[in-house]
Amino acid sequence: MRIYDAVVEQCQDTGYYVGYVPGFPGAHSQGKTLDELSINLQEVIAMLLEDGEPHLETEFIGVQRIRVA
Repeated sequence: MRIYDAVVEQCQDTGYYVGYVPGFPGAHSQGKTLDELSINLQEVIAMLLEDGEPHLETEFIGVQRIRVA
C-alpha cells in the first residue's frame, strides 16, 4: 500500500473540494464533500498506477503560513 499526500482547496464559485497530488501528473479530482474527494482521488491514483509506478516530479514537503503586514 502506498500513501500519497494531497493538497485540498475549496472552489469559491462551486463549493466543491479540489485535490491534487503534488508532482504526480494527472492525479487530481474534485468532490462535493471531503469524503467524495478522497474516494475520487483514490480511484484516479489507482487508475494512474495501472501504468506502473510514477516518477514524481516533485516531493511534497508541507505548508507554511506566511504573514504579510
